[in-house]
Amino acid sequence: MRSGLWKRRLAAVAGGSAITAMVVLTASCAKEEAPAPEETTTTTTTTTTTTAPPVEPTEKAPRLDPGQPNPFSPTVIAPPAPTAPPGDN
Repeated sequence: MRSGLWKRRLAAVAGGSAITAMVVLTASCAKEEAPAPEETTTTTTTTTTTTAPPVEPTEKAPRLDPGQPNPFSPTVIAPPAPTAPPGDN
């Protein structure tokens, strides 16, 4: 029972030392800097009204008819992937 007590004490001292070291390093690395000067900015907003250009009809767009090919599908068909002879992996 006495052998476990010194292990606990050693662990407590090591942990306390680690915490103390972190606090000291943090405090030593902190710098006091002057606060940034406050700046005031004035924002002006200008509103302009414009008219949209006239809308063009979509009559030029391809139509999707049932039973017909899809006009949005690609026309280029890629060649098939090359195959290796069996056992040549």
